[in-house]
Amino acid sequence: MAGLSLVFYIGLVVATAVGIVAVSRFLGGKPLTAAKDTPYECGMPPVEMDNAVFPVRFYKTALLFVVFDVEIVFLFLWALVVRDLGWFGLVEIGVFIAILMAAFLFAWWKGDLRWE
Repeated sequence: MAGLSLVFYIGLVVATAVGIVAVSRFLGGKPLTAAKDTPYECGMPPVEMDNAVFPVRFYKTALLFVVFDVEIVFLFLWALVVRDLGWFGLVEIGVFIAILMAAFLFAWWKGDLRWE
């Protein structure tokens, strides 16, 4: 009985995938015009070239933001179960914060936190 359910599920997945591709081909098969092919952001037409290069500092700042943002989420989740973890949880979060502070101090030392 489990094998029949698996075959039915795989068949349903394949039918859904084929259906989505067929519907998009049927409804969206129109060629692009020059106006539809132009990038559009923030309600204004683009002024710079499409292949503009962002400085590496932009990517480093974005990556640091994402890393430290995710770490804050981990700290929040740890705070929810801190009583259940006991001393082991306290030591583990201490190691976690120490590693996080080392990364923060390294980024500060390298000058990645300076905004120019």
